[in-house]
Amino acid sequence: MTTRAQETPTLPISGIPRTGLPQHAVVVGDPARAAAVAGLLDGAKEVSYHREYRTFTGTWQELPVAVASHGVGAPGALCLFQELAEAGVTHFIRLGTAGAIRPGIGDGDLVVADAAVRDDGVTQQLIPAEYPAFAAPEAVLALQRAARAAQAPYHRGVVWTRAAFQPGFLPLPAEAYERAGIAAIEMELSALYVFASTRGLTAGGALVVDGVNADELVDEEATGGYDPHRSVVADGVTRGARITLDALRLLAAEDAGLPAQRTPTT
Repeated sequence: MTTRAQETPTLPISGIPRTGLPQHAVVVGDPARAAAVAGLLDGAKEVSYHREYRTFTGTWQELPVAVASHGVGAPGALCLFQELAEAGVTHFIRLGTAGAIRPGIGDGDLVVADAAVRDDGVTQQLIPAEYPAFAAPEAVLALQRAARAAQAPYHRGVVWTRAAFQPGFLPLPAEAYERAGIAAIEMELSALYVFASTRGLTAGGALVVDGVNADELVDEEATGGYDPHRSVVADGVTRGARITLDALRLLAAEDAGLPAQRTPTT
């Protein structure tokens, strides 16, 4: 008798194989960015492309890696995280873009996220709001170490994950968050952190700044000034991709009890 799993060897939402993916993964929003990150890998191949979910595998300095896109927004991203975990991924780093909130963070800089404000629109339906969204400490330290080795401008801090990109009808707590030192705003990371921590998985976040004072960027009158496609952002994303891949390699070496000697990359 043929089982449903045998009839459908791929997972239903993302279309990725049900088993056999590498343990280490970079997750990004844009399918084109997934392809660009995969272009840095040796032996990269596309294993699925369904809806916004585009997934590649390859190796980075001999470490097997998956690269997958999750689209815009936490609910859809959570579907990908769940299926990647089912397929074998245990270590996630989200490489995304974000709007800077804290003064002193410039375009193209990297924000390494220690934790995230859970304004994502989905995790509140999974677990009480009092539960924190936090990165695995070893992932934060690996990203910090990789950024330092690359001599890249980076910042650490808490980020704000917000479901709505455009402003709504209710006043936003942006001023309070700015006073609290929130570093940046983005749309998916808290969902990854809650998912990973509640399942004993490892997750971190590296966000490239594509604009400053994010709430002004999405204001109707100021939207024309928001341009995430500038060269300073593209350069930051490329640099951030290499840092993210290096961080995954550091995590793998730590798990294996090996010295994490880094091969310089350019």
